[in-house]
This record gives sequence, structure tokens and C-alpha cells, in this order.
Amino acid sequence: MPEVASVLIVGAGPAGMALAYLLARRGINVTVLETHHDFARAFRGEGLQMSGIDAIHQMGLGERLDRIPYVEARTIAMYVRGKLVVRTDAAKMGRANVRLVPQSALLESIAEAAGTFPSFRLERGVAVRELVRENGRVVGVRAGAGAEAREYRADLVIGADGRNAVTRKQSGLKELSSPQSFDILWFKVPYTETYPDRGTAMVDVGEKRIGLAFPTADNHLQAGFIIRKGEYAALRARGAEQWTEELIAGLPAFLGDHLRAHRNLVAAATLLDVICGRMIEWTVPGLLLIGDAAHPMSPVGGQGVNIALRDALVAANHLVPTLLAGSDGVTIDSAAQRVRDERWPEIVAAQDMQQHQARMMFAPDNWRGRMMYRMIPLLMRTGLMPWLNRKEYKLMSQGVVPVKLVV
Repeated sequence: MPEVASVLIVGAGPAGMALAYLLARRGINVTVLETHHDFARAFRGEGLQMSGIDAIHQMGLGERLDRIPYVEARTIAMYVRGKLVVRTDAAKMGRANVRLVPQSALLESIAEAAGTFPSFRLERGVAVRELVRENGRVVGVRAGAGAEAREYRADLVIGADGRNAVTRKQSGLKELSSPQSFDILWFKVPYTETYPDRGTAMVDVGEKRIGLAFPTADNHLQAGFIIRKGEYAALRARGAEQWTEELIAGLPAFLGDHLRAHRNLVAAATLLDVICGRMIEWTVPGLLLIGDAAHPMSPVGGQGVNIALRDALVAANHLVPTLLAGSDGVTIDSAAQRVRDERWPEIVAAQDMQQHQARMMFAPDNWRGRMMYRMIPLLMRTGLMPWLNRKEYKLMSQGVVPVKLVV
């Protein structure tokens, strides 16, 4: 009987951890290398759409998911310059059954489940520096630096190290990049009882920014400001009190006053440099990219974590039979290529939809953006906006193509 192949996964995000669990439960030796010592991050997508929840249930982890505290966004409230335009059922905006789940808790839960299998190993605090190649094939990675450098080897390396992936940068693969017009400042403040309720997500469209807020399971408000790309440096140059006030001014009083009371947290916001694109190919011999390493997603529509989980299911379907058979490198690479081929249509469609929504909502300086802002009250009150976008909303909630785990 051939020896079961080994896999090295770089990055313990949703794609990497989900795939590691699926491989380990089939007895495939898998090691995950994670740069950080824990799963806490200043920004991680928390919105599990129906497609992501379905992926977790297919993995057999539905009960674990249900034990993680979450908030369900049932209502969306839209404001324009601080004035309420409409409150609507989130389902009408393609947000049916969205769970706001702390991603750190989700990843810990998957890691705990994977840890029940002896073929799984997670090493935290390991910074991968470069790919190791022999005879034109990726055979492992080198982590650490100087005297502390260490090599990890495997039959297949999987890059799941996110939007700033070392594996992607060193792969030599070409990327199709979609220019973005906005960045996001993210921060958390304590929840306030003046907020409408714990099931409402709100959006406020201002002159030069869009404000966002939604409750979280840890009794906070996740809040943020959408700003023009590259504007952050000029904002910061004006001093904390001035630039934060520029963003806060015009918000509904219940939120604006609360943010002023926690101005220090607003000033300490994390900048999310919004990028969106996809690698034309996801593989070179011995290496497969998945998740944001293969296709960094825009935050529009909350697709990132859900797409990543679906990547893991498809990757497991193609890789498990090949790895269990102890196949040679050429056969493994062929299976890796099929992962890219199956996922490509959904990635292209999802990113195209993200681009369409971003052009309409986040470009206030062009005529289309200005017209949209003036028409928002009418479009929302009449239900025309949800109707016009109903197909996109459905696909971004449930997924563009069927994904079924078969291994």
C-alpha cells in the first residue's frame, strides 16, 4: 500500500483551517503554519452567509458552530447624512440568516476539531519567509530567519496565508487586479443601549464617507468608515480630534455622540487597504493557492470567509483521493489544477458583483454615485433597489455555483 502523502498549509485562516480539518479526518498528514500566536486580529470578516454556514454543516461542524455566540443581523437601517431613510428586513437586501460570528472563535473551534486527529499539527508563531524549490518543484518552505531558520517539507504546499500572502508573492504567478476606489477604517466600541437594537446593522451615507455599524457577540459595536482610497494619510495629518470629527459629524446622534465618547478608539482604527483580484493560475508544481492567497476579495457583500470555506470543500474533494493513493507529483499537481478550474467561475462572478456594487455605492465623486445618493431614499422606500439587485443578493448569500463535499 502506498504511503499517504503529506501536506503543508501556510496560514491558519478559514480556508487553511477548514482544509486542514478535512484532510486530517481522512488520515492525511497535515501541518499548518501560522505566523501569529493566536487567532485574534484587528480585522477579520465575521459575516457568515448561508453559503458559509452550509459549508460548515457539510464539514460536520454544525453543532460546534451553534455553540459559538453570534449575532444575527435581521434588520438593515439606512441613513443619509444622519437622517433615517428606511429600515428593512435584511433578507430583502440579500442578508437572510447572516450570522456575525467572531472569526477567532470559529478558527479555534475548527482547530480543536482537527486536533482530535493524530495526523493534524498546528504550529503557531511560525513566520514563513520563502518557498523551497528543488528541480523546478516546490518541496516545502523556509520559516524564521538566520540561525533560527527551519525548513518544513511536504508532498504538497498549500498557500492559504491571505491577501498579503508570501506564497503568492513567491509563486511567480500572474494576478488580475481590480483597482479599488475606497479603503475602510475599522474599530470596535462598547455597545450602547441608545443603539436601535442588537439585530440591526446600519449604514449612513455622508458627503465624503460612509459610516457602518453592527452589534457583535462580545457586547460591542463593530464600526467603520468607508473613505476614498489613499485618503487616510491626509486625514491623520490633521490631528486625531479633527479627522475623527470629520468622519463622525453627520452621523445619527445616537451613534455620533457615542463615538465622541470613545474618540480614542476611533483614532486607533485599523486601516483595511481594500484590494480585489485573482491569480490567473493558482498552481505551480508542488504549490496550490486557495482563499485570499489565490483571490483577495473586496469586503463588499461579506464574501471573504464564505468563499474561503467553499474553496476548502472543493480542494478536499480533489486532493483527498489523490493524496490517499500516494500519487506522484504530477498527479497531485493535476488534482490541484482541478481545484482552480472548479472554483474559477464562482470567484469571477462574485468579484464582478462586488465591483458592480462598489461602483454604485462607494464612488460619490462621479455622476453615477451622486445620483445614487440622491435616489437612495426613493429606491429603498419603494423596494426598487432590492428588486433590481435581487439576483446578485441571492447569489452572494447562497453562492454562485453548487458546492458539495463528497470526501
